[in-house]
Amino acid sequence: MADGPGKPPVRALEPSLYGRAEIFALERQTVFAKAWRLIGHENMLKAAGDFLTDDLAGRSVLAVRGKDGAVRAFHNVCPHRAGPLATTPDGHCDGAITCAYHGWRFTFEGRLQSARDFGAAEGFDPREHGLIPVRMETWRGFLFVTLSDTAPPIAQMMAPVDASWTDETVQPFALRRSHTIRCDWKAYVENYLEGYHVPLIHPGLDAEIDSANYTVHMEGEIAVHRAPSRKADNVYSGYWAWAWPWLGINVYEHGVMMERISPVGPEETRLDYLYFFDPARGEELEDMLKLSDAVTDEDLKMCEIVHRNITGGVYKAGPLSPRHEGAVAWFQARLRREAGYPG
Repeated sequence: MADGPGKPPVRALEPSLYGRAEIFALERQTVFAKAWRLIGHENMLKAAGDFLTDDLAGRSVLAVRGKDGAVRAFHNVCPHRAGPLATTPDGHCDGAITCAYHGWRFTFEGRLQSARDFGAAEGFDPREHGLIPVRMETWRGFLFVTLSDTAPPIAQMMAPVDASWTDETVQPFALRRSHTIRCDWKAYVENYLEGYHVPLIHPGLDAEIDSANYTVHMEGEIAVHRAPSRKADNVYSGYWAWAWPWLGINVYEHGVMMERISPVGPEETRLDYLYFFDPARGEELEDMLKLSDAVTDEDLKMCEIVHRNITGGVYKAGPLSPRHEGAVAWFQARLRREAGYPG
């Protein structure tokens, strides 16, 4: 609670908004479909035909590098009978994008190249059966996609990050690690947006940082984390931020980790950690991975318990700390506006 008298604390979201299929469907439409989604980085697509896929609001999206060097994004759906163009998170198309269902082939620019053994059909015009493009923009070489035609440019949203992250260099892609959490995505994001819990469930992280002076404040749609280091060689030293509604940005001395928070269902969330690291700094990366694994495991266990308690029928929406949970309050207020929740 705040020191001394002040305004009544803001209340958290109602528990009825967690773990329900109809709420998840509403958030897909009102939040996910309008948001920018990180799909990867240009340096993950080295050659023509290299591709990445990801899920955006229940729709599979494909990004592929063309022979002209440009990266384009399409819905990962064949216009013939909705077969998948790619079935893996990344890979390489040899010469053309080929549907895995019936073998229709498309150029890297999305034009229909060949309808395999289709036969003669009156009025069939290949120009009418190209791939459906998806809006994509780049920021510092990172590839972002959205289903919205009206979302502001990604560079505009990321301007607060640019103000603090002054090094323009992004190291080569090093590895991808994924974790699954049995909780509503909101429960994980809310945990991400405060350091209030750090001294109680993260002993390793608490040994690295001064958690008593951990702050999170909003700069536009970016939540910026700040915590003084306890020692000079702090593995976690750098810049930490979160971008609405599902991206963690972690900038370290020798690399970057981008954390995609992926809502899978009303009771399941996937975390994708994309590491871009100086290949000559393998030892520092290993040290960071060890601490990251410990912190992630601690967060996962707590978020799963919190989810069960929120949806268990006993918990009522509690107060948010004015000192520690301002970013949580911002996130929940934004959700209320976007999805039309009461509050």
